[in-house]
Amino acid sequence: MSDISSTSRTHLLPEIDTDLDRGPGAGAGGAAQPATEILLELVDDDGFTIGTAEKLSAHQQPGRLHRAFSVFLFDQQGRLLLQRRALGKYHSPGVWSNTCCGHPYPGEQPFVAAARRTAEELGTAPALLCEAGTVRYDLPDEASGLIEREWNHLFVGLVTADLAPDPDEIAETRFVTEEELKELEAEKPFSAWFRTVFEAARPGIREITGRGW
Repeated sequence: MSDISSTSRTHLLPEIDTDLDRGPGAGAGGAAQPATEILLELVDDDGFTIGTAEKLSAHQQPGRLHRAFSVFLFDQQGRLLLQRRALGKYHSPGVWSNTCCGHPYPGEQPFVAAARRTAEELGTAPALLCEAGTVRYDLPDEASGLIEREWNHLFVGLVTADLAPDPDEIAETRFVTEEELKELEAEKPFSAWFRTVFEAARPGIREITGRGW
């Protein structure tokens, strides 16, 4: 089930300090601290905040609808940046997916979360980031037994700096054309949510890249 809302807002991102606001488990300079539970922001069927839930419990069947974000970044040739998720991740390890995805902390604006998390995972901030609407879905992941019940905020943008991926988050990155994406999807496993969020973000992708996609 999906409900796509189309909005577009552009943000220039000249610099992001990735040591700031790293959230639970981070101390000064990003040093690891004793783990604490990670809370997600729960929403109702209209996308309004109604409370919080622990991250893993929100993804266990039957799942709880929560706020999330998905980022699609492109290079100056109009190629999409994909990541293969690190093997150590508890959810969808080792599969290909969009540039970055995650969950805002409770009370954190989705755009801020998307920019922050992209910088943390890729080691560089996007040069441009635009809001591209929202999509709601309920997608079970057969491999893990978890479920994605998300109100997902979509973002499309550009990346121009060299990447320095965090190996705890990303096993591999690849820039692909539309044809190369189709070939990769036919050959390799992708995240359960990838095609849903990609299709929802298409209008924003075409606007940013100026290409068919």
